[in-house]
Amino acid sequence: MPALPRIRRPPAGAAVWLWPGRALYAGPSLRLGPHSGAVACLAVGVDAPFTVQPLTGGELRARTALIAPRVRHQLTTSGDHMLFLYLEPGSADDRACRTSFTTNQDQILVEHRHEHDLLTDAARLSPHIPVPQVTAWITKATGHTRTSYPDPRITAATRRLIDARQPLPAAPLATELGMSESRFLRLFRDGTQTSYRRFRLWAQMHRAARSLAAGHNLTRAAADGYFASPSHLSTAFHAMFGLTPTALLSQNLTIHCLDDPSLDAIP
Repeated sequence: MPALPRIRRPPAGAAVWLWPGRALYAGPSLRLGPHSGAVACLAVGVDAPFTVQPLTGGELRARTALIAPRVRHQLTTSGDHMLFLYLEPGSADDRACRTSFTTNQDQILVEHRHEHDLLTDAARLSPHIPVPQVTAWITKATGHTRTSYPDPRITAATRRLIDARQPLPAAPLATELGMSESRFLRLFRDGTQTSYRRFRLWAQMHRAARSLAAGHNLTRAAADGYFASPSHLSTAFHAMFGLTPTALLSQNLTIHCLDDPSLDAIP
């Protein structure tokens, strides 16, 4: 097996690429305390191994690890350059990614089957790299290529959520699409592998991130994302990702907000 690459000088600054349903962070280690999130997290030690300590006990040393949602853990890095890929639980990305690991311990999977290639390609991910190279890395990491939703009504619904200029409950959107609310919610879950409520939360995060990328502060970003207040945004963000927006923004951060690739895919 070839030696795992070690990168001496990681790219300057940090970057986040955000789609509805997944997010990628590349940059310095965030050095978080014990935490958990509502999403799955693929951690990659680009320039050195890291350790994951579940609060149930034990310690895993790895270069790649997939941590299940709501597993409280401490991640300690020995390098300076990390990637964190956050995936919606139960999504096709999440399910495919779980099959790519060789070892499972206490809901933490370690040693991706394509670890060497992932590390080599991860070292090239910088804040202003072309987006196709980012999505190619995610495809390699998850083992899943996003395609169009099977029902065009779901494509229309997801686009409406992403572009909505006001909060959008399920009932009026179902009416727009000519369905009962219950039928629409079932079809939405079947098509996206997540609930309408969860996808709407990702869309809210997406709107808030677009606001931050435009140079606005957290107060404006919370309003643009239809959160009740900056503290509501911070609480929702922490519950989802295991850290606060302030901790993320403390990095020299570049934010890229991208539409769901499946919206524009060719069937």
